[in-house]
Amino acid sequence: MKYYIIAGEASGDLHASNLMRSLQAEDEQANFRFWGGDLMEAVGGTLVKHYRELAFMGFVEVAKNLRTILGNIKKCKADIEAYQPDVLILVDYPGFNLRIADWAKKQGLKVFYYISPQIWAWHKSRIHQIRQNVDRMFVILPFEKAFYAKHDYKVEFYGHPLIDVIETHPKKTDFLSQNNLSGKPIIALLPGSRRQEIDRLLSVMLGVTPHFSDYQFVIAAASATPLKVYKETLAKHNVNCSMVQHQTYDLLQYSKAALVTSGTATLETALFGVPQVVCYKTSPLTYLIAKNLV
Repeated sequence: MKYYIIAGEASGDLHASNLMRSLQAEDEQANFRFWGGDLMEAVGGTLVKHYRELAFMGFVEVAKNLRTILGNIKKCKADIEAYQPDVLILVDYPGFNLRIADWAKKQGLKVFYYISPQIWAWHKSRIHQIRQNVDRMFVILPFEKAFYAKHDYKVEFYGHPLIDVIETHPKKTDFLSQNNLSGKPIIALLPGSRRQEIDRLLSVMLGVTPHFSDYQFVIAAASATPLKVYKETLAKHNVNCSMVQHQTYDLLQYSKAALVTSGTATLETALFGVPQVVCYKTSPLTYLIAKNLV
């Protein structure tokens, strides 16, 4: 079968890559074309656009990049039409994916949605779009099944994929020495995967480091973000802070506590049993709008 998958964030890249592996196990002829990231590309198939070019978060940020976003939607539709997949699989990322679902359904394409938009938190009106345009919805939180049932829409729940990933992640015995880390207890800094999150939150996180001299702080760098982005912020603050990349789970296994940007990373940190402070910071206008909507 031909699968077209759209994941617009780092978490979507992770979940979609695991889904692709499972599909390959069931379908030896699986052919993938996708919008996503490095993890999906490692599984195989054709990467059309990387999520680092899609990650706009916040009302003001979306408005500033509206021309780019609309251009991406147009390009995506044309690419799907040319590929003619047997099924379109949308992974979270609702602002973009629900628009694609609306168009795809009108084209007669089969539309599956993996990882539901958080309509139970806000924007419940999206249930009408989902009912009309999504053939099958696969949710990852148990209460979502009951939520959708109240709205006369049947969804499928098989568990949360992160539980399997984290339970089977081995602990590296040489993690500390491999990364030149000392024996001091570690506080992990997870400033997010989007450039705008890193720019806003890493400085805030680094601001606490002088108050905990008995600990070492280690940044978990996102794989899709150049290391120079982190190094520039570190240089501004002139603090002693280590950094690892592609090793977030290994870091959490050795951490005593963490400062974590709100998102999938908060659940990952919790599943590793690490006490955390959940952080977020956005533009003042986005904050005021969100405060009245959520």
